[in-house]
Amino acid sequence: MIRVHHLNNSRSQRVLWLLEELGQPYEVVRYARDPKTMLAPQALRDVHPLGKSPVLELDGRRLVESGAIIEALVERFDPDHTLSPSPEDEDERLRYRQWLHYAEGSAMPPLLMSLVFGRLRSAPMPFFARPIARGIADKAMQRFIGPQLQTHLEYVERELGAYQWFASDRFTAADIQMSFPLEAAVVRAAERVGPNIRRFVERIHARPAYQRALETGGPFELGR
Repeated sequence: MIRVHHLNNSRSQRVLWLLEELGQPYEVVRYARDPKTMLAPQALRDVHPLGKSPVLELDGRRLVESGAIIEALVERFDPDHTLSPSPEDEDERLRYRQWLHYAEGSAMPPLLMSLVFGRLRSAPMPFFARPIARGIADKAMQRFIGPQLQTHLEYVERELGAYQWFASDRFTAADIQMSFPLEAAVVRAAERVGPNIRRFVERIHARPAYQRALETGGPFELGR
């Protein structure tokens, strides 16, 4: 039995989607964020010390990190390379590996910083501190975070102009891994997102396995 410890509005949605694409049965253990702090509950920390999602249980082992989980599931349940690169196609294999790691290693940090500084602007605080906090947040966005976001989104936009999907012109698990930062970008940095990224997000939303994963995992709202 495959068990996924799933936190609402989190990266674990990708794992549910991958399992649906693979046609593998699985069990979901659901956790809800604190509505005020938006943090995971203590119950998830009881499962794994980091208190993060996803956590995958497979063969009695617990595995964390979305990229590692995706690699493990594909290696185990995709022997025909339907969702992974062909061993004979070196270019596809290298691009697949790159995007599998780029999603969390490079794409997510500026998006996360954008979310944090955006919340800082509206966080409860004494009235005299608000202008200072907002000034810090605005300068960070203008001088560092904004330019970083622009650089990454322009890079991804160009790459999606060369191929329909990230590893090649066929859908792979690298696209599942890249879905989270790009769905977040469409919501949190909409003015910076180009047409190729928007079309990519529309294509993944139309996939039946994606829609089944939403039915299983519940509402997926990255704007919060």
